[in-house]
Amino acid sequence: MPHRNSLFSALSIFPLGFLWFICLPAEAALKTYQFDIQVKNVSRLCHAKPIVTVNGRFPGPTVYVREGDRVQINVTNHAQYNVSIHWHGLKQYRNGWADGPAYITQCPIQTGSSYVYDFNVTGQRGTLWWHAHILWLRATVYGAIVILPQQGTPFPFPKPEREEVILLGEWWHADVEKLVNKANQLGSPPNKSDAHTINGKPGPLFPCSEKHTFVMEVEQGKTYLLRIINSALNDELFFGIAGHSMTVVEVDAVYTKSFATQALLIAPGQTTNVLVHANQIPGRYFMAARPFMDVQLPVDNNTATGILQYKGIPNTVLPTLPHLPKSNDSAFAFRYNKRLRSLNSPQFPTNVPLQVDRNLFYTIGLARNSCPACLNGTRLMASLNNISFTMPETALLQAHYFNVKGVFKTDFPDQPPKPFNYTGAPLTANLKTTIGTRLSKIAFNSTVELVLQDTNLLSVESHPFHLHGYNFFVVGTGIGNFDPGKDAPKYNLIDPPERNTVGVPTGGWTAIRFRADNPGVWFLHCHLEIHTGWGLKTAFVVEDGPGADQGILPPPKDLPKC
Repeated sequence: MPHRNSLFSALSIFPLGFLWFICLPAEAALKTYQFDIQVKNVSRLCHAKPIVTVNGRFPGPTVYVREGDRVQINVTNHAQYNVSIHWHGLKQYRNGWADGPAYITQCPIQTGSSYVYDFNVTGQRGTLWWHAHILWLRATVYGAIVILPQQGTPFPFPKPEREEVILLGEWWHADVEKLVNKANQLGSPPNKSDAHTINGKPGPLFPCSEKHTFVMEVEQGKTYLLRIINSALNDELFFGIAGHSMTVVEVDAVYTKSFATQALLIAPGQTTNVLVHANQIPGRYFMAARPFMDVQLPVDNNTATGILQYKGIPNTVLPTLPHLPKSNDSAFAFRYNKRLRSLNSPQFPTNVPLQVDRNLFYTIGLARNSCPACLNGTRLMASLNNISFTMPETALLQAHYFNVKGVFKTDFPDQPPKPFNYTGAPLTANLKTTIGTRLSKIAFNSTVELVLQDTNLLSVESHPFHLHGYNFFVVGTGIGNFDPGKDAPKYNLIDPPERNTVGVPTGGWTAIRFRADNPGVWFLHCHLEIHTGWGLKTAFVVEDGPGADQGILPPPKDLPKC
């Protein structure tokens, strides 16, 4: 692409302040927030430790905006770690500078420095979230984003009496960064978490839980909207509420055809909105989250609980637990995901690309690479098309925009180097991966189909994949090896779910489609932090379009430097 002559744009930065609001104006507004990254001592499970927080809160503050608003969030780093914040699911049209993944679209914010994330919320409404996007800091640095519809635009479902954000997470007794560093030195996986949490609280199934249980009070006969977010680092989770059915109405900030279910499956990075009708005998009912894992791998099997408590019921009443699927219930997982369908109404159409310009097929694999300093002389790695991604020292978007040579190559292959029986007998030979910062260049406005295929390299496993800068349509999924002749004709091209994060089933495949109409460098990665760290990631370089408003915007003046 041509070299840009000017390095930075003359963006005017408005004075910033933390804004809480109840009433929003009809016209587009400027919403400003101040995020102070700071270390605070927090106690859970009878243990206290310093954690990285935003504004001293765990989880962090909810960002409230309305569709059409401009948002400016000033992030000031007071912690000892360099940080960056990703606004997960926001498309950031032409504005990758506000996307947030460290060394992909920006250099991290250094200790003692600030950066203003300045972006517009266009054509999106619903529940998204934000989180740190460097190291494992999102273990504690995360929060919700609530995008309200434009004034006068009602929900396409019954209006709830009230709503509540439900953030599902994980907790470690140990310092997470020290734990990960030690594991990397050994070449082995880090220890699993010690608890799951609901809004940062493990609940009464754990010790020292008196102050660490989330309670939501409801009134009989009223309907509530729960905005549920899986902000855990490494676990897909089931979620349910004892005695109460949930009606799914939205996933990843896209409305769906509603359906009732007793339990949800939600992968790290995904969001799900449900309606809950308080129609049971007044009492106290556990809401619970526990992991889904359908292969023999170590996982934190503890169940986090919160309480749905009817108004006027004393705390002495013992809650009942919901009946969640068994931890290895892959049949439930498959059935649940099959039920997800886009609304596809005249007001909210589902514009699935029917013709495909570019077909991509990426295999997901685990490997052991040589590491003389590691335990057993090897290090666990992960790869796409047998390539483990190496993080650069210069942000990829900057290198692309300013035409800096030598930072990355655009030779990522469209197909794996050698076809094989991907989900057959476990493959234990020739498990080394190649290593490099290799991206795929995509023509502007072209339509892309990407099939993500799990493999039995070391082990099959489910993988939630997140694509930055885009929503995509999940047109097909299945178990075993993808067969284009048999599987593609069965695609749902009418009302497939539209998402930003999708699970690739254990020993199976998922096919997604999107139109590459957002120029920039956009990260694609597994949202299990352990696999991302092992190299299960790459990025798309989407070229500028021919129009004046189809190129990457100039970077802001305060863009962090490496």
